[in-house]
Amino acid sequence: MSAYETFLQEVNGKNVSVIGMGVSNTPLITLLLEAGANVTVHDRKTEEELGEMFGGLSALGVQFHVGNDYLQNLGGDIIFRTPGMHLNHPALVKARNQGSVITSEMEVFLNVCPCPVLAITGSDGKTTTTTLTCEILRQAGYTCHLGGNIGHPLLADVPMMKPEDYAVVELSSFQLMGMTCSPAAALVTNVTPNHLDIHKDMAEYIQAKTQIFNHQKPGSKLVLNADDEVSQSFVPQEGVELMKFSMRGPVADGVYLQDGFIWYSENEQHRPIMRADEIKIPGAHNVANYMAAICMTHGLVSFQDAVEVAHNFGGVEHRIELVRVKDGVRFYNDSIASSPTRTIAGLRSFSEKLILIAGGYDKHIPYDVLGPEICEHVKQLHLVGATADAIEASVRAADNFHPDELEIIRYSDFEAAIRGAASRAQSGDVVIMSPASASFDLFKNFMERGNRFKDIVNSL
Repeated sequence: MSAYETFLQEVNGKNVSVIGMGVSNTPLITLLLEAGANVTVHDRKTEEELGEMFGGLSALGVQFHVGNDYLQNLGGDIIFRTPGMHLNHPALVKARNQGSVITSEMEVFLNVCPCPVLAITGSDGKTTTTTLTCEILRQAGYTCHLGGNIGHPLLADVPMMKPEDYAVVELSSFQLMGMTCSPAAALVTNVTPNHLDIHKDMAEYIQAKTQIFNHQKPGSKLVLNADDEVSQSFVPQEGVELMKFSMRGPVADGVYLQDGFIWYSENEQHRPIMRADEIKIPGAHNVANYMAAICMTHGLVSFQDAVEVAHNFGGVEHRIELVRVKDGVRFYNDSIASSPTRTIAGLRSFSEKLILIAGGYDKHIPYDVLGPEICEHVKQLHLVGATADAIEASVRAADNFHPDELEIIRYSDFEAAIRGAASRAQSGDVVIMSPASASFDLFKNFMERGNRFKDIVNSL
């Protein structure tokens, strides 16, 4: 009996609670029903807001606790938490003390997946690196299943997976919290302050990231960023292969950038892979993403496979995505940039000074590093949202701030900020929406924000 079949057998007849009917949990609910579990869904939304899903699942026997009191009486043999819920939420602590097993769709998937799992986490670049890793494997002829925090949930796809396939998953710090298993290959792109509105402090955030490799077994692989201070404190488990990537020069084992070339190093032997300018998508940060993906796929593919992807891969939606050229003005959607470091990477991807639209939901992270970069790379700053004050303060506090060289305009409305930036742009300018903030003040997620930006830009 496979691990997947064992899981289905174990949940048969059990009382299973699922918190949240989000993207990752909706297929899970159907799977649990098919396995014979007694399913209860807890969701903050009301019956009306859940719409047809409420009626359809109710007809199949699913019980619901909805609305503001949705976590009252949380219990059952097994509880699948939504990724955004902290493990130490009082309702989860109480249920755990009463005997409930707390898990998640992703943790179960890692335990039952029949093929090797390559997992990527980090504060910046994890979506692009995850996508690149999958693209390189597919270029080499492998069947590759993409999921986790990107794509769609993979647990329900397990019956279609074969041992010779590969699963490539992006994992957030929320998904990793409390994880008791680790993948065959793990990558941490970097660790900078993020999601401190959920994590109690930076130490907890870092600890969550380490869960991607803390349970690795001998023969596994760990890839780390040699240029990232926090990552350099990470120590792989005994018997785990360690590879590093660096934008600053040679590493002992891994991939690095030197003199405009990407190199591979192993046992003091160095060989060039490609020129960095062969990479189609712009930005130094994407050079780092490619090097990380090459490390992850090394031993499974040829370097030529990575080169082919570099020549043809046009980037991931909402990541410095060219939306439109109108009257000589280029408009870019960088909605994924929900932290200062991501926006900094976007700003550094262009040689000219930019017109920047920024601001959004406050995750309680510091913005002091952003101010000098805006002063260096931006000529007009259009601000909107809860973080507008913090971003403007960081700019005005920067040593290189000159009021006559950087115009700052404030808005109370997202669309007004976009139209205001567009109205001031002239032929040859670049307008980029790179918020350095989360989207939850106005939108469900960064994808909805990015799509709204594109709709407005295309309506100009």
